[in-house]
Amino acid sequence: MEIYLVGGAVRDELLGKPVTERDWVVVGSSPADMIAKGYQPVGKDFPVFLHPKTHEEYALARTERKTGKGYKGFHFYATPDVSLADDLMRRDLTINAIAKNNITGELFDPYHGQADIRQKILRHVSPAFSEDPVRILRVARFASRFYDFKVHPETNTLMKQMVKSGEIDALVSERVWKELSRALVSEKPDRFFEVLKNCDALFVLFPEFKNNANLSALNNAVKMSHEGTVRFAALLSHLPQDKVKVICTRFRVPSEFTELAILVSKYHDVYHHLEVRNAEQLLFILKSIDAFRRPERFAQWVLACRAVYKNQNHELILLKALAATKNVDINALLEKNYQGKAFAEALHQLQLVQIKFSIP
Repeated sequence: MEIYLVGGAVRDELLGKPVTERDWVVVGSSPADMIAKGYQPVGKDFPVFLHPKTHEEYALARTERKTGKGYKGFHFYATPDVSLADDLMRRDLTINAIAKNNITGELFDPYHGQADIRQKILRHVSPAFSEDPVRILRVARFASRFYDFKVHPETNTLMKQMVKSGEIDALVSERVWKELSRALVSEKPDRFFEVLKNCDALFVLFPEFKNNANLSALNNAVKMSHEGTVRFAALLSHLPQDKVKVICTRFRVPSEFTELAILVSKYHDVYHHLEVRNAEQLLFILKSIDAFRRPERFAQWVLACRAVYKNQNHELILLKALAATKNVDINALLEKNYQGKAFAEALHQLQLVQIKFSIP
């Protein structure tokens, strides 16, 4: 039995980047052997085991055969006679098809991944790449992370063929969102969309972007915030609310992303035309964005709007207005037995007074 470190961990070591997750492949073993050594079996589709101490994943070397559309349409073959080269051949890119011997530290690189790392190329390992549509998204996401790498022309051609054949239509919502959300927090998320556009996949997955995705706002957001929520909202800011909702529903986007994106779509124009000395308008924004109950999300909304209108920075005045409203004496209103609309109107007037005091 031989054990090798594989995939992203080896790639990132070679790139001098921190390794956060390790995957292992086991050659010359069987499920019975792994269980006998104390490994805990997990997964149903193929033999994966957890190390008894580290709980890292160890997968038996395997090959696979396409049996249907999509990334689930595969039959896996994992027996002791499957070689390491066979296992690495089924991987997506050459830079992810490098293995490192667990004992000797020797690198096994049958598909020249190290050369592609040096030349900064994202290249598919074999024609089997075209059998899994998720790989289109992975290439786009790797391009956003390793932004100085180029997609090899032959790989781009293969991805185009996958789009044309309809293989991309088998992608499920969760996988699209998983890759998109990871790309959003990368160094250059705009490259994710650039790669998808170059292989004709962008408008298949995001038909709402045909009038252009707001990549300038996205790039501005990258400079202002590391949060994926802010970057996502900036990206969709040019779309009307109904289209934002359609995208978020289609890809089952988490609520915190969806809510902020809708708020930016709905109110970014108000931010653009804000009269900074107009207390009524300032209070309208605070109420519309629910800043009193959700101050953190309000701060995200401000950042996303700043990304849309990079030459306008109303952040300070809005945050000062929000802070000023906290000076309102709620107890004084309660003592006067205000209720319902009367209470709301009295509170509104006191908030306006405090905001006016905060305006320089």
